[in-house]
Amino acid sequence: MPINFDESASVNECDARVVRPNLTRGNPIIKVPVLLQEVSVQLPIRARITFPEDVLEIKKIKKRVKLTQCRLIQPRILPGEELRAKLFLSGFVRKNIQYVTPSGSPRDAVEVRSVINSLTVDVPFDCVAEIAEFLTPPVGPFFNVREEFDFLVERPLPQGFPSKDRLMSTDLSQFHQQSVEFFNEQVFCELVRADITEWDEALDREPLQGGPFEEGVFREIIQKMVLDLTVKVLQNQQVHVNVPPTPPEE
Repeated sequence: MPINFDESASVNECDARVVRPNLTRGNPIIKVPVLLQEVSVQLPIRARITFPEDVLEIKKIKKRVKLTQCRLIQPRILPGEELRAKLFLSGFVRKNIQYVTPSGSPRDAVEVRSVINSLTVDVPFDCVAEIAEFLTPPVGPFFNVREEFDFLVERPLPQGFPSKDRLMSTDLSQFHQQSVEFFNEQVFCELVRADITEWDEALDREPLQGGPFEEGVFREIIQKMVLDLTVKVLQNQQVHVNVPPTPPEE
């Protein structure tokens, strides 16, 4: 008979006890994400948003940050220069704007009927930040190598050359190469925190016809935001782990 999970059932108490895990002895080498640096990046953003209908007022704006790209690029370092890596960041700020729209014509100068609607938009951002210091330096990248080699061949010369002379050169009909390909560990990011401070202002507000004197409607706003992102920059690396000695069993 199948169990009906919609029906209520009694829950019995379960006993749990702590057990000692089995540990690897010595100093093993493990491959784990290593924190290269944690940075706070500030991005100024400006966006113009147009509503599909008249807006009496904005009730609430709910925001979510969507990071689509986070790439660390290490430029070539000349002798005597310091490392100045570039962190490319791209993404969107998703905004769900709840606003009030007038419903019908005002019946008098003290009453305005309205309905609540919403509009969702993605505001893009894109920037490049510099990282000049690392807690742990990134490993690599190791560059691929391709080298050619040839063999000496001797051939007789055509008519017009001394018969004892020989042509010594490489063979143009053959191609020899040795190549080395490295598969580097990609540096990646984790988004830790996003702080947004914004200023929204209507651009085309006009008085509401037949409504109270302080009421007005608009369809276009400009948003000025300061986005502060806290990002962890990581890379999978091989590290030694010091395993403490196993305590004696009680």
